[in-house]
Amino acid sequence: MSEIDRITIIPGLCGGRPTIRGIRITVANVLEMLAGGMTSEAILADFPYLEKEDILACLQFAAQMASYRHYDVSKRSSA
Repeated sequence: MSEIDRITIIPGLCGGRPTIRGIRITVANVLEMLAGGMTSEAILADFPYLEKEDILACLQFAAQMASYRHYDVSKRSSA
């Protein structure tokens, strides 16, 4: 399983937000903890069912989402 494959989106689980391996921990939860200054080690200690690869998957997912571009074609002007 590659890191990004650990991220799942299951309708009805956590409001359909991306979670880790289908458990009730969202990618956003992990990213907020990291942004708040928690280390990976502290997160893993607080959530023993998480693995280091889960945290890496969250970071990889965030990087992909940050580079995603959405173009609303209905608002584009023609030249």
